[in-house]
Amino acid sequence: MAYRTPAPRMNRERADDEQGPGRRRFMVRRKVCRFCADKELKIDYKDTKVLGQFVSERGKITPSRITGNCAHHQRLLTTAIKRARSVALLPFTTARN
Repeated sequence: MAYRTPAPRMNRERADDEQGPGRRRFMVRRKVCRFCADKELKIDYKDTKVLGQFVSERGKITPSRITGNCAHHQRLLTTAIKRARSVALLPFTTARN
């Protein structure tokens, strides 16, 4: 069996070099967990106003990479949303027409 040599890789320029020397790169600010920042804010399955902010229009739980929640509070939030759904405080899905 004959071995093939891998194809040579193209030397790609970095994206910031292509923009020119006078341009600044855009810095993305790290999202902060709301519950860690504000100790007064509590996660409770009966508080549908707070829980509703973390549920999409389709009824899906918004992931922590979008909301910025830490792993601990995201787990508590998911449990609270599921409890609120089972007690019929939050809808599982939106009504389709």
